[in-house]
Amino acid sequence: MSVTAAREYAASGIECGIRRSAPDLALVRSLVPATGAAMFTVNRMQAAPVVVSREHVELAQPQAVVVNSGVANAATGPRGELDARATTAEAARLLDLDAEQVLVLSTGVIGAPLPLAKVLAGLRTATAALSTEGGEDAAQAILTTDTKAKQAVVQGAGFIVGGMAKGSGMIHPNLATMLAVVTTDYPLELGEAIELLRPAVDESFNSISVDGECSTNDAVVLLANGASNAARNDDAFAAALQAICSDLASQIVADGEGATILAEITVTGAASRPEAKAIARRIATSPLVKTALFGRDANWGRVLSAAGSAPYNGGYARLDPARASLSFNGTTVFAAGVPQGQEPELDGASCQIELDLGLGESKASYLTSDLSYDYVRINAEYRT
Repeated sequence: MSVTAAREYAASGIECGIRRSAPDLALVRSLVPATGAAMFTVNRMQAAPVVVSREHVELAQPQAVVVNSGVANAATGPRGELDARATTAEAARLLDLDAEQVLVLSTGVIGAPLPLAKVLAGLRTATAALSTEGGEDAAQAILTTDTKAKQAVVQGAGFIVGGMAKGSGMIHPNLATMLAVVTTDYPLELGEAIELLRPAVDESFNSISVDGECSTNDAVVLLANGASNAARNDDAFAAALQAICSDLASQIVADGEGATILAEITVTGAASRPEAKAIARRIATSPLVKTALFGRDANWGRVLSAAGSAPYNGGYARLDPARASLSFNGTTVFAAGVPQGQEPELDGASCQIELDLGLGESKASYLTSDLSYDYVRINAEYRT
């Protein structure tokens, strides 16, 4: 139980016929009035549900989230937006809410029209199936090429934070296809949720990459209903929210399409944090680094090459080869510009790559996966 772990939340996940013989429609709602926030992809080609949900979160406090899998409802023109609005309107009618209090998320094939009749009929079934024990069903219903559900729970001092996510391919969030819904019974006032969600997302979902592809549909939603009546401790809540987001983000990368290894890229000693993150991102998205990881080959020259070509501010992030040091799983291969003649072993399911630039005090991390034969196969066969 995750997205319904906090008090006064209900969820369901049902099969409405979008996908072939798989759950494909999830519904999450707070049973008492909630406040909330959401962050969305910055991809210019935004899906209809992103357009509608972005509008709704500006107009009202979200109380419920509808998620369908199988069809992204992206690049679907005016019809797609009308379908997204019709979905929120029907959910609102069934839940006795205003349409603007409902957010809608979609994931799946881009360019395919949403089978609206199936979704609307499914909403009636999903509403009837709402349960405080329905978190697992909801987490299953939002998957596409994922191999497992992604859920997490953190128990705070008198409050709970729970969440679910989906994502396996097209993962390079810049707010992956990546969706997350996080719920909590911690008390927040109007307008506070976004200020807590933004840094949590920046350090988690915005610091992962599977294939460097920024999706049309990425979204992270936070609902907070205060049902715990817990005493305010915003530092403790921020830490719990960060832990949930980081846990879900890590699960997404570990379940990356065809992934066989989870790699954490840590850049320290950078001249500035934006440059540290730019370099970490460049390494994490390099096809040459990722294919070397698949081959369990610490081909460290590829890491340095990627680091030296990290786009930043119209040029490249600062790097001085004579000051840089690099290690794999604790084995130093390059120190202050000099090769060390070491050959690290990369025979496990995870890898730590640490690059110290020796230029300053700033640092950043990124999670990534390898690029395997199966990634190509999965995406070559995605629509067939």
